[in-house]
Amino acid sequence: MIAIAQKFRGMSLTARALRSAAFTLGGFGTSQVIRLASNLLLTRLLFPEAFGMMALTMVFMQGLQMFSDVGVAPAIQQSRRGDDPDFLDTAWTIQVVRGFGLWIAACALAWPAAQIYSEPMLLLLLPAYGLTLIIQGFNPTKMETANRHLMLGRITLLDMATQVVGIVTAVGLAWWLQSVWALVISGILSMLVQLTLNMAFLPGRANRFLWEKPAAQELINFGKWIFLSTLMGFLFHQGDKMILGRFLPIDLFGIYNIGFFLASFPLLLGYMITRKVLIPIYRETPPGADPANFAKLRRMRVLVSTALLSLQAVFAASGVWLVDLLYDDRYALAGPVAVVIAMAQIPVIVALTYDQAAVAAGDSRRFFLLQAARAGLMVTGILAGLQVAGLLGALAGQGIAMILAYPVVVRLARRMQTWDPLHDLVFAGFGLAIALMAWALNGEEILRLMPGALP
Repeated sequence: MIAIAQKFRGMSLTARALRSAAFTLGGFGTSQVIRLASNLLLTRLLFPEAFGMMALTMVFMQGLQMFSDVGVAPAIQQSRRGDDPDFLDTAWTIQVVRGFGLWIAACALAWPAAQIYSEPMLLLLLPAYGLTLIIQGFNPTKMETANRHLMLGRITLLDMATQVVGIVTAVGLAWWLQSVWALVISGILSMLVQLTLNMAFLPGRANRFLWEKPAAQELINFGKWIFLSTLMGFLFHQGDKMILGRFLPIDLFGIYNIGFFLASFPLLLGYMITRKVLIPIYRETPPGADPANFAKLRRMRVLVSTALLSLQAVFAASGVWLVDLLYDDRYALAGPVAVVIAMAQIPVIVALTYDQAAVAAGDSRRFFLLQAARAGLMVTGILAGLQVAGLLGALAGQGIAMILAYPVVVRLARRMQTWDPLHDLVFAGFGLAIALMAWALNGEEILRLMPGALP
């Protein structure tokens, strides 16, 4: 125990990575427990239609953010000037201007979105919730500086405090208003709390408006491929909701999002770890520079994959039981949805630790190519699956798409000298065993998602 504790001490890369991973894991676990508790309360105060409406709103909000992402956060993390005040202030200025532009775009999209999805409420919800985009634009670059140096303890605590305030507000407003507006207003208040806490309690200087030409050129040059990557990332991460929100009834779409919420815990944790921990590790210890670096990354990769797939096995096996235990009968179909989503995400988890190698090396173009391939395959898989077997086909299509994307992942990983075929083979076998177990335990419930069986 003493030897393990010593590994967490000091300012070495290993110690900082271990502490950051521990804070990320602890913060994420606590955050998800809080979210689950609030979700259970909110599903008893609101109806499935409210969750479907909010999910549609969030698709557009996240789409706007991704369609205009110029890569400020990863640029700060990987740039040699990532601690330069002029560079940081220029990045913050870009971020603020972008926030106002996004809100204007949200207002402009409100009417077309309401027409496309036949939901008049979007005409009001998008401009209102779009205010969060302005607020987020003022978030200090101190947040990214802490991520850059793997100093995540205080950020984790502030994020948890923000979440608690948002959830308490949401539950109180849901009890009072009994409408989707409870989720919208609480979301705006959460962003205000996050901004206030991070400005007040994170160490470092306050940002000011500045436009330094060399810094802006570096940010824009790096960000042009990040911008294109996030366009593809939107289709990859939100394509299911964008498409299913158009083809499913709003109450069934809300149920789908409950299932997705439950099944995605492991993958969301994996994304957080790779984004916050792996970019600094890849930057400071390139795996191709030294066999010892590769060996360290292999050990880390095995630990991450083992933990994430073990968690995924829990949701794949018990998704139906969890929904029956936690939710009322209106949400019963979320159980088999959660099981199939957990199965479909296994290929992504197996290859998850390769993604950020190109970003850490400053090669945002290759990251874009990977995201483009994944997005194209994902959208094709969902649309084809819908035609063949309705909702079940769309879910299965996501998993097939991610298997087909694996050769593109390998190409990037080989270029970055990070590919570990033995790891992939072992954990692919582990993932297959999880999928077979999930089908054996829940196959009958999964078939309820076939077109003729849906209500």
